[in-house]
Amino acid sequence: MRIAVAGATGNIGTLTVAALERDGHEVVRVSRSLGVDLLTGQGLDDALTGVEAVVDATNAPPGDRAATVEYLGTTTRNLLAAEARSGVRHHVLLSIAAVARVEGNAHYAGKREQERLVAEGPVPWSIVPATQFHDFAEMVAAWTERDGVATVAPLLIQPIAPADIADVLAELAQGEPQGRYADVAGPETQDLVDMARRTHEARGRKVRLVPTWSG
Repeated sequence: MRIAVAGATGNIGTLTVAALERDGHEVVRVSRSLGVDLLTGQGLDDALTGVEAVVDATNAPPGDRAATVEYLGTTTRNLLAAEARSGVRHHVLLSIAAVARVEGNAHYAGKREQERLVAEGPVPWSIVPATQFHDFAEMVAAWTERDGVATVAPLLIQPIAPADIADVLAELAQGEPQGRYADVAGPETQDLVDMARRTHEARGRKVRLVPTWSG
């Protein structure tokens, strides 16, 4: 099959490309750095010529709620329109587990807009809600770290390895549209604060972690 991966140079996109190529598929890499701009639509029609399925593993740049919704909404509309023109038969979107139940997060709002557009769009679809990845704890701590101290919410999460979710995306892209797929999670729950502590220790960093729901 000829399968396109949007966000092909990102963390999950790169792994999804590798999984598809390992299975013998012809992969079209869709990325602004490779000359295809989802925000303007430039290069999309040429890139999707002969493509049967598209995996959307894109992310939005940091921004407020309105900017994130606008960015992901625009890129998704452009991608779906180009797919419809090219006769793509399956759109696979990577989303976030429990995205409908978390308010106040700009990225989650953008992903909800993506899901809405895909579900109401012209191309048969699968939406894959995944839990956070194993680097999430270090990322959260970095958001608040000041002078060697970081605040981290004492959350229980069930992280998944990026390579595992890439395998799921690749497998689904080769099959028939599934609609909303089951939540995809790792095998066990982890304490976010402890994950951050262990990650910092493994990297040889000393960061004092303050568990708190504030902020």
